[in-house]
Amino acid sequence: MRAAGATPFWMDDPAPVELLRLRRAPLLAAALAFAAGEALALHWQFAVILLIALTLLLVLSTLAVRHSLRLAPFPVLALWALAGCWCAQMQPSPSPQTDLLRYADGLSRTVEARIVRVRILPPAPPPPATARQPETGDSEPEDTAPTESIDLSMDRIEDVTPDASTMQPAIGGVRVTVLDGLPALHCGDTLELPLRLHPPDRYRDPGAWSHADDLLQQGIAAQGSVKAERIRILRSGVPDLRCRAFAAQTWASTRLTAFVSSRANRTLPAATRLSPDDAAMLNAMLFGDRAGLRHELRIGFERTGSFHLFVVSGMHVALLAGMLFGSLRRVRLPPGISTLATIGITSAYAALTGFGVPVQRALLMTTVFLLARWLGRNMDILQALGAAALAVLVWDPRALTETSFQMTFLVLVAVGGLALPILERTLLPHARAARDLDAIWLDARLPPHLAQRRVTLRVFGEALAAWLGSWARPLPVSLLRAALYLAELALVGAVIELCMALPMAVYFHRATPLALPANLLAIPLVGVLAPLAVLTFCASLISPWVAMVPSAATALLLHAVRFAIGHLGHASLADTRVPGPAPAVIAATLLAIAFACWALRNRPRWIAATGLAALLLVPVATLCPEPPLLHAGALEVTALDVGQGDSLLVVAPDGHTLLVDAGGPVGHSETQAAAADRWDIGEEVVAPYLWSRRLRRLDAVLLTHAHSDHMGGMTAILRDFHPRELWLSIDPADSTDFQSLLAEAERLNVRVRHFSAGDAFAWGGAQATVLAPEPGYANPKAPVNDDSLVLRLDLGKASVLLEGNAERRSEDTMLAHQRLAPVTLLKIGHHGSRTSTNPEFLAVLAPTQAVISSGRRNTFGHPRYEILERLAQARVQTVRTDRAGATTFLLTPDGAVQRQSAGP
Repeated sequence: MRAAGATPFWMDDPAPVELLRLRRAPLLAAALAFAAGEALALHWQFAVILLIALTLLLVLSTLAVRHSLRLAPFPVLALWALAGCWCAQMQPSPSPQTDLLRYADGLSRTVEARIVRVRILPPAPPPPATARQPETGDSEPEDTAPTESIDLSMDRIEDVTPDASTMQPAIGGVRVTVLDGLPALHCGDTLELPLRLHPPDRYRDPGAWSHADDLLQQGIAAQGSVKAERIRILRSGVPDLRCRAFAAQTWASTRLTAFVSSRANRTLPAATRLSPDDAAMLNAMLFGDRAGLRHELRIGFERTGSFHLFVVSGMHVALLAGMLFGSLRRVRLPPGISTLATIGITSAYAALTGFGVPVQRALLMTTVFLLARWLGRNMDILQALGAAALAVLVWDPRALTETSFQMTFLVLVAVGGLALPILERTLLPHARAARDLDAIWLDARLPPHLAQRRVTLRVFGEALAAWLGSWARPLPVSLLRAALYLAELALVGAVIELCMALPMAVYFHRATPLALPANLLAIPLVGVLAPLAVLTFCASLISPWVAMVPSAATALLLHAVRFAIGHLGHASLADTRVPGPAPAVIAATLLAIAFACWALRNRPRWIAATGLAALLLVPVATLCPEPPLLHAGALEVTALDVGQGDSLLVVAPDGHTLLVDAGGPVGHSETQAAAADRWDIGEEVVAPYLWSRRLRRLDAVLLTHAHSDHMGGMTAILRDFHPRELWLSIDPADSTDFQSLLAEAERLNVRVRHFSAGDAFAWGGAQATVLAPEPGYANPKAPVNDDSLVLRLDLGKASVLLEGNAERRSEDTMLAHQRLAPVTLLKIGHHGSRTSTNPEFLAVLAPTQAVISSGRRNTFGHPRYEILERLAQARVQTVRTDRAGATTFLLTPDGAVQRQSAGP
């Protein structure tokens, strides 16, 4: 026992929360068992065996309930697990729409389809300065501006045969980009238009985000584009509920954007004027429309872990509902009215955001949670959370694997299961003791140290009143309440960030050490900014002039948030990227969070302290470095699938890493420029593959030449992996993007090295030799293919030649200077173009294997038939990334080469 008069330990106060026991939270236990069953269904596909097991467990559960209640929970939980497995088995997968995809063959076909969604696209940015120009005879996309995006539900499509064409029924979804105009299109309209359908891009690299799978979840199987003038409206129709929700989102974001361009807004000073970038952020924050969010707007918020505040997601809806419910309860509204009002307002808001699937799940989860708390007479928060999670998982078993559901659930666990018990044992008793200070009779009902604090506050209040006047009497208690509120906010934020370390590392490959100060700064500001933005929007519906005052306040606050987060995001500590943790680490981390939920609700001092320690270890375990996945003793060359571009990972026998090029957009159309601004192949494809290999840093990156399809993703790679060196051939004079890359390298303290033919050096146990360009070569104009740095690597009897995009002139120069010798593996130049891999060049190299990096359905016709025929005649085993996906070649000193798929 503690000696009399000793200072009370903060964990020893009587906990108002109940211990976490299975019988006290049966719905939480059921939800966890149900989720475990759904996870099992990802690997267990035997429905008949599952049905038999379900029947047996039902019998066992009945017997246990009737004869031994102590044993009953185990078969009951097993029954819930099998029910989850069964539900997941019965959940229909998204239709692959194979019948529609057989028409995605590049032919122009007339289609009849009904509009299910219309979105106005933001203006395209200027075209990239280093875009790749097509070679003679190649085709390229038309240089047109995208203005609108429409989702169509197919009715009929033209079936073309050599003899005739007929309109055939078709089922499926198509996303169409409308070019050069804004036709008056509405949900429910039936259109006739010509389309060249193609399936969405799918990059077959481990870790890469699949755009095709994401669209398929939305019911979209194919894409296309059409000029506005070629669209014909056949008839108008009545939009369905889904269409109306999308239309509401588009209407709201369009009205806000229109106010930004209004004369009333333009007359305001710059500091109080909403800009198009401001409108893009407000549209994302209020209505979930992310179309205008450029990379520059997102990066600071992503680095500081505060991006969720500015985009509508499942977690956003849950936090909004929590703020609404808390505010209504603070003004002493009855629980029932507060619950129903929160559900009603949140539902209306969800409809205005387009009512996407994550928002639907979050709304269902929030509704069930609030109703369970109300109808269950303020049942334990984890019990209500279990009811909400169970409802969502039964309604949509696929939610278990969705990031939005997992993060929403984890935030609620952090608040209700972790932060609340800590607050109840630390700050909340003091906050309650600071209420009703004039009620002296309450002192006797409080622990002595809290009663003493009330007396001290009264004494200080009376002293201040005597000195400054009666107005100062409540000042001490007001300051204490404010301090306690800020402390509560900091503690809740800290607990959330500790739990969020896991999903941030798994899904976003980010460690966010500045998330807590960023969110402590941004959350109060956004709490004021959001109502002001809503007021601005509502006032703009009346008149832009009416909205001037709230819009000025909104602009000032938004600019302050952007300024503060922007400065935090530029700190070197904020830009920390990490590989995802191993499955065993993920399981251990989840167990630590579950243990902390149980331990923090126990009264014994050592158990509660152990739970707190387990919680603190969550980010440590998540971010702890693990050995990279390498092939010791071999020279590895992995050609990544980056579409119509180049990117290769080269790993030396001793583990040194070199990334050659990083893919990027092809061509110079505004369509591609707009897509490239919102989607970075280095961030979304190349970096995830490197993280899947558990790489945290690269030793060097090599840029063969400054064309966009080789350099487009390089800036993201420099930021994410902080390589020690950047290897280049020459610096083209006319390339703004190349100069930006050099500036980024200087900012990150990356050493820049230039190489030319004749340079040779040892690298990681292999021998490196530069074959091109010539030492005196220079290019005072825009980048060209013959700028390419050509590198040969030798390991014993094995060798590889990395040609970049070198063309005939560069190949002939290498031949003339007798720099070429037979190699084991050849990376074919210029994606298999007819301007490279000439007969004489190929004859001298005499490779046994070759790899071509090219994009599926590329408009350049790469790889060319004559190049493939030339390789076949030379009996070279050739791999194409457009067909095989990412492919790894392992070269050993004895001259052997092993080829294996690197794809998922």
